[in-house]
Amino acid sequence: MKKRNQIYIATSIDGYIAEKNGGLDWLQATPNPEGSDLGYSKFTDQIDALVMGRNTFEMICGFEGDWPYKVPVFVLSNSLNQVKEEYQDKAFLVNGTLQEVVSKIHNNGFYSLYIDGGKTVQGFLKEDLVDDLIITTIPIVLGEGVPLFSPMETRLEFDLVSSEVFINQLVQTHYKRKK
Repeated sequence: MKKRNQIYIATSIDGYIAEKNGGLDWLQATPNPEGSDLGYSKFTDQIDALVMGRNTFEMICGFEGDWPYKVPVFVLSNSLNQVKEEYQDKAFLVNGTLQEVVSKIHNNGFYSLYIDGGKTVQGFLKEDLVDDLIITTIPIVLGEGVPLFSPMETRLEFDLVSSEVFINQLVQTHYKRKK
């Protein structure tokens, strides 16, 4: 089985993935009368598991409705001792270096990983552990917030795989890591 670490994320024109206070309501600012999922189902159909940070996990747990994932969620945390009972068969705590975490997850039979959450995405990029980067740009300038990218010591190069426009407003660009 081919091992792939993939990021699928939305960003503002100015590169933010959340508002300064963590708000995400701007993600719904573009009218979507047909209810397009922007390729999300196609993307998630080919992943084995998610890896996200504690902050993202806690935010997801706060959403109303059913648990949104069909695959196991591995939560990076050095501070949580356990997940709430209602998530114990859905989410699993992992810790260690990102290399160790990815190795543990692969050893459990999960090879195609969806990486989510600001600090987690930044960490995977810094450790050069990203194979695919799929970014949907929302036509809004937030001015400040949580950036998608953080300063890095080394340059990472990617090849363009595709670029697609959704609902006549959103540009989704798929990059593959040059290795």
